[in-house]
Amino acid sequence: MPGLPGMPNVDFDAIAKGMSMAVPFVNHLGIEIVDVSAGEATVRLPRGEELTNHVGSQHAGALFTVAETASGAAFVGAFAERMGDLTPLARSAEISYDKVAKGPITAKAKLGISAAKAHEILDADGKVEFPCDVELTNADGDLVAAANVRWHVRLKRPAAG
Repeated sequence: MPGLPGMPNVDFDAIAKGMSMAVPFVNHLGIEIVDVSAGEATVRLPRGEELTNHVGSQHAGALFTVAETASGAAFVGAFAERMGDLTPLARSAEISYDKVAKGPITAKAKLGISAAKAHEILDADGKVEFPCDVELTNADGDLVAAANVRWHVRLKRPAAG
């Protein structure tokens, strides 16, 4: 998939695989990063007994984690070629649980600002903050939860020499 201008050779498949390896908790929960592009991502939470709550549906913590993972993948897709120069942190997050979540859950995330605009602000100010909206759906396509993760990204400071 083509990236941003200046990012034509980004291997989004490698990013997805690399994120799963870089964040052990993602692997622990069995979360699969399905698709990553410049500012968007799709992530899947499997159905597993170890991921359920006391009523047999997906645990709220697992749903939150898949939403945060999707937002992080969308962020990484937008900033892939610059990751070594950045310090990204999730600043805040909100989630609403709208329907009982059973079975595998798909989380689709999209930055609330264009990747190009985020880069422009980062280059001008040395930092940028932006929201990432995430929709979580079940196998039937029903919305089960919605989240908003606010990312704060800054350029790394050069090491004192």
